[in-house]
This record gives sequence, structure tokens and C-alpha cells, in this order.
Amino acid sequence: MDKFIHLDGLGEWPAAAASLLALAAAVLLGLLGYIILFKVLLRFAARPDSTLHQALVHRWRHPAKLLLPLLAVLLTLPSLRFPDEFAELLQHLGSLALIAIIAWLMAATIFGMRELLLLRYDVTARDNLKARAVSTQVNMLVQITMVVIVVLAGATMLMTFDKVRQVGVSLLASAGIAGIIIGFAAQRSLATLFAGIQIAITQPIRFDDVVIVEGEWGRIEEITLTYVVVCIWDLRRLVLPITYFLEKPFQNWTRDSADLLGTVILHCDYRVPVAAVRAELKSILAGSDLWDGKVSGLVVLDATDRTVVLRALVSAKDSADAWDLRCYVREKLVEFLQLEYPDSLPRLRAEVETFSKEIQSVG
Repeated sequence: MDKFIHLDGLGEWPAAAASLLALAAAVLLGLLGYIILFKVLLRFAARPDSTLHQALVHRWRHPAKLLLPLLAVLLTLPSLRFPDEFAELLQHLGSLALIAIIAWLMAATIFGMRELLLLRYDVTARDNLKARAVSTQVNMLVQITMVVIVVLAGATMLMTFDKVRQVGVSLLASAGIAGIIIGFAAQRSLATLFAGIQIAITQPIRFDDVVIVEGEWGRIEEITLTYVVVCIWDLRRLVLPITYFLEKPFQNWTRDSADLLGTVILHCDYRVPVAAVRAELKSILAGSDLWDGKVSGLVVLDATDRTVVLRALVSAKDSADAWDLRCYVREKLVEFLQLEYPDSLPRLRAEVETFSKEIQSVG
């Protein structure tokens, strides 16, 4: 009797081998389908009147290269002759892989759509207000969507395990208490997440905005759901929590437009010819490419007990040009006063008449 049982066991091996060959054939069939499908998709995307973009097709290739053979294997498994436990294991592993690959395909689709959308907007252009607004919103929404995809994929994979489902059912009775505990524990994290969503919608800051935060001048380099990276003028990076831009005041120099006004302050002697300095300012601006031609002017801002304070007001296309223009105007005005009106430079006056009379009387 033992010999017959042993022979029956040996008789299972040809069936298992045939099943393995069927799996291999299913994989090859899936790969062949992948090759044919993407040749058709790439040709269709290459047509000028096609609404399907090649960038999106290329992002689909890697997950589809695994998805199609896996689908062929899962469809073949019920007809194969494997031991029950081994067949269940293969089916479970295939289900987990299918969930992961579908999540990958969805993520690839989202990144491809983001790429296609941002191709229409040039962030490096001079007048890039609309492009920066769209880039900020799209990137934030992509991050939120990716979090949702990962959470849903992970939860779906966990629910394929029977023990996890049983634990989940047993915890339903205490879900209210657990929800309250989790809510208190994750209060700060949830606040940060909602702050990121609020930033994406209201947009107090956008990608590449020029801001003054913590007394530092810089540009918004990166915006995530939890933090913002500001590239400071000396290439240091200031990392701030996303809630900072909702809870604390800061300066945004490019909120509505990139153009900016700049001021130059000069302290001069009371003998300074204001009209001549004003005319020189117009001449300096006319010869500079940094000035946008909109605003210029010079006024006497203040008069102290020692000097007259002059303020030159100029405008530029953006903050970088405004800074360079301020430095340029300051340098040229100081040079003009040194060469043409040296008596207009600040000086310290003192009365020495009484002291000189005393010396004469002593002599």
C-alpha cells in the first residue's frame, strides 16, 4: 500500500511540471501582449492629431511590463494542477503584486499628467506668475494624491490577510475610542496636512516666490505637505514647517507681480543741488537696462541737524534687477557728487571763533 502511495506522489510531478510550463507560457504571452500593445500605443501617440502623449505612454511602460504577465498568470492559475496550499500561496502573492502594480500604474499616470500640464507653463520665463501658481497647485495636489494612493494600496493589501480582517472586525466596537485617541495623537500631523492643502488652494506662497522670512531674503525652492524650503541669497537653505506660512507674518515680494520698487538713500550736505542730482538720476536710469521705465524720482526725505536725506525711487522687473539697480544708482550718484559737487558730501562743522579770540588775547 505504501508503494502505491509513493507512486501516486511521483505521479503528481508530471502534472506540476506541466503547470509550471503553463505558467511560463502565460508569462511569455503577457510579455508578447505588452510588446504589441505598446507598439500600437506609441504609434498612436506619435500622430499629430492624437490626444495621447508619448510621455504618458513611456511612464506606463514599466508597470505594464509587469502587469500584463501577472494578469495572464492569475487567469491561468485556476486551471493548473498545484497542491491546494501552494496554489493559494501563489494566488495570494499574485493578488498582492496586482494591487502594488495597479498603484504604481496610477502613480505613473498622475506624474505623466503633471508633466504634460506643466509643459504648457514656463517657470523660467520672466513673467512667470501664472506658471508658478499652476506649478504650486499641481505639485501639492500630486503629493496629496500620492499619499491617498499609498494609503489605499497598503490598506487593500493588508485586508487580503484573513487575520488582519478579523482584527479589524473585532476593533469596530471600540472604533470611537480609538478614533479619539488617534485624533489627539495625530493632531499636529493632521494640522500640518491640512495646512499643506490650504497652502495649495489659497497660495500665500508659490514655487519661486521671493520672500523675506526670519529676516532672510530668498526664493521658495520646494513646497511639500509638511515643510517649505527657502533658498537664501547666499545659497543656504532655510527649512520651515508648512504651518509657518499660515501662522506667522512674512513678506512675499512676488505675490501679485514680479516688478518691484527700490529705494536709494543718500545723506548729503545742505549745499547739495537737489535739481542737479535729480537730473543725474534720470540720466543714470536712461542708460541702464535694469530699469523697467515705469517709476523714477528723487525727493528730500528728511533734514536733520547735520545732513539732508535724499531718497531716489526706482522700479525694476523683479527683485534681482531691483537689487542690482539700487546698487548701481547708489554708486553712480556718489560718484557724481564726488566729481561735480564735492562740497555736497556730509561734513562736520564746528565753531572755533571764541577759542581763537582767547588765543589772541593771551598772545
